[in-house]
Amino acid sequence: MKTSDIRSMTNEEIATKVSEFRKELFNLRFQAATGEIQNPLRIRALKRDIARANTIVTEKKIEESKKKSKMVKDNA
Repeated sequence: MKTSDIRSMTNEEIATKVSEFRKELFNLRFQAATGEIQNPLRIRALKRDIARANTIVTEKKIEESKKKSKMVKDNA
């Protein structure tokens, strides 16, 4: 999933997407353990997508806290 796609989502949508990624990752790990996996590189891609989504959520939280602290300073 592209970064621009994730950035356009809300935090709730991102959380839902991460949950879907984790379920798919679990299934792929299970397939890898049993030797039935079709595309082993998909595991790496999913791990990176999860990390990318979590990073964007953190960036959004930092941005929000900066906006709040700026508003508090402006009102004081």
